[in-house]
Amino acid sequence: MSVSTSEISPSEMPDNVRVTELDGGLRVATDSMNHLETTSVGIWVDVGARYEKDAVNGVSHMLEHMAFKGTERRTAREIAEEIEAVGGHLNAYTSREQTAYFARVLKDDLPLAIDILADILQHSTFEEDELTREREVIVQEIGQSEDTPDDVVFDRFQEAAYPDQPLGRSILGTVERVTAMTQDDLRSYMAKHYNAPAMVVAGAGRIDHDHLVDLVATSFGDLISGDDAEPTAAKYVAGEFRETRDLEQVHFLLGFDGLSNDDDDFYTHHVMSTLLGGGMSSRLFQEIRENRGLAYSVHTFSASYSDGGLFGVYAGTGAEHLEELVEVTATEIGKVTQDVHEDELARARSQLKAGMMMSLESSSNRCEQLGRQIHIFGRPLSLSEIVANIDSVDRDSVIKVAERLFRGSQPVVAALGPIERLEPYAQIAARFA
Repeated sequence: MSVSTSEISPSEMPDNVRVTELDGGLRVATDSMNHLETTSVGIWVDVGARYEKDAVNGVSHMLEHMAFKGTERRTAREIAEEIEAVGGHLNAYTSREQTAYFARVLKDDLPLAIDILADILQHSTFEEDELTREREVIVQEIGQSEDTPDDVVFDRFQEAAYPDQPLGRSILGTVERVTAMTQDDLRSYMAKHYNAPAMVVAGAGRIDHDHLVDLVATSFGDLISGDDAEPTAAKYVAGEFRETRDLEQVHFLLGFDGLSNDDDDFYTHHVMSTLLGGGMSSRLFQEIRENRGLAYSVHTFSASYSDGGLFGVYAGTGAEHLEELVEVTATEIGKVTQDVHEDELARARSQLKAGMMMSLESSSNRCEQLGRQIHIFGRPLSLSEIVANIDSVDRDSVIKVAERLFRGSQPVVAALGPIERLEPYAQIAARFA
């Protein structure tokens, strides 16, 4: 695989960041942190659970597991022993739109990390005995998730927001789908989605860009070319999930149709979310926990996708407080559509900026940010650009985006636990009419 010129000019790049595109479309990006002795490197693949057909729900996550279970050159044990022999570690994760495989090693062991990552993503064998064992491991993972109320309520919330759609299905898949998954399912899915244009190799820490480009060009010679796959379009529907369980707490989620990654209000949305429920000084935390003692945990959350998103509030509360919790949550959400104070706006902006800057002290976080930004935005974003976008958020824009999300919206509700006192969905929805 030979090297071609990067499409991103140096003037558009953040400091210390370089991007090179190889023939075939594979991109290599680095963020140098020369004061470190370690390197984080990973492969971000532009495919996740929302790309799956119903018959193979869970295949993205299964691939993530099986990639470490043996290649044509290495057994699963040898993969683990080689990386740990140099004190490094390997890991991976699956989201709804991306799958990532990454390593952290001392700077001199970068060639080994790239060799292993290239090997597992091009030459995995998916041996039947390993697949049999891993099916059982994932079935246990699904069972553990079902026994964890926090996991259950968030999965059902996603399903209620996007029913009968890939975006609404569990990343883990179902027991039925996982136990039926075959070697051919894995191979065909990987052949379709794991191609050069869909992948970014990102590195951060003590790393030389040209050296990494040479390693990748040599190691990924068997990577196929191809076209980016398009997922099924997201269609927010709204609705509810309720399940009565004998638990100490009610796990309650209230959510709304959110914003995509490229929405003009993306940064305003995050400032508004932080102001409403992003910390101990936020409106929801102060009113629900500090002033009224209705919940131990309450916070906002959001997920942005390529073509939509979700915004929501989570709270864990006692059954006797559920009615008041719903009322107060809806009231506080409504207030953001009417007024925002400059002091709380300044705190929210500072929280976002500080959190981002603190995370950038880690090579692993910078590596992940680099890989994700190239997939999502098509280029790395500079710190100054992000800070400027956050600082540009003012009172009027927060009120405007709150009105856009909440006023006249149909919510999605998910509740698990002793929920007998939870008011009907129509009554909750009427609070936002």
